[in-house]
Amino acid sequence: MSERLKSSGLVGELSAEFAGTMILILFGCGVVAQVVAGGALTDPAGGLGNHDSIAWAWGLGVTLGVYAAARLSGAHLNPAVTVALAAFKGFPWSRVAPYALAQLAGAFVAALIVRWNYSEALAKADPGHTIKTQGVFSTLPANGNPNLPVTEWGALRDQIIGTALLLLLIFAVTDLLGTPPGANLAPFIVGLIVVAIGMAWGTNAGYAINPARDLGPRLASFITGYGTAWRDQYGNFYFWVPIIGPFVGGLLGAAIYKLLIGRFLPTAEPEPPGRVPAPDES
Repeated sequence: MSERLKSSGLVGELSAEFAGTMILILFGCGVVAQVVAGGALTDPAGGLGNHDSIAWAWGLGVTLGVYAAARLSGAHLNPAVTVALAAFKGFPWSRVAPYALAQLAGAFVAALIVRWNYSEALAKADPGHTIKTQGVFSTLPANGNPNLPVTEWGALRDQIIGTALLLLLIFAVTDLLGTPPGANLAPFIVGLIVVAIGMAWGTNAGYAINPARDLGPRLASFITGYGTAWRDQYGNFYFWVPIIGPFVGGLLGAAIYKLLIGRFLPTAEPEPPGRVPAPDES
């Protein structure tokens, strides 16, 4: 097993990041398509889920994607996570761009699959492929609701805060010097973190908290008929918000963890020496 892991190298890591992010987006964009497009066609409307089912499916998508990829790559599944790990945990900077590209590609392919699979429902619910169903693939300020006047700057603030919270908690859960979850439960706990963020921080900007999660599906929607993909419901260019915000927030959250918690944890110490049995005792 160890020889196989060594031989896989960067190719295996990137393959894992691609697959893990694809799994995440298949569940994430898939549930939004079911709720928004499919739900619009039920009688009464909204019969296929709600915000809570969206939050849970995104969290479970994270959990399952991490379980799939963790052995080979550590399952970052998020360029903001990769950058934060490079800045604070010694992850090689030379691998940041390849990881981010693999994550973006996985999100893009997954979104194309969702777009294809839900093509009938999307066409029926929104024949013009407009902002009405654009949120299936990419985030919008106030989730596209014009009654909540969140601008791109308010959404940027939201993305910084949400991603800071995500990275602070990921660092806490994965820090072996703290109290990490046992029995290989860390991916499940990380998924619960995403559920919690979705339920508490999902109003202002749809909790992208992941540049690949937003940009990959946004590009997929654009090339398959969504001319509004790069803008918000007010006509403003918006695509940059869920890219810049998570990068800034991820670094901020990791720094806060290091400042408030990590530097106070006891360092690992070598085990005290035991008696080495003599040859005739073994």
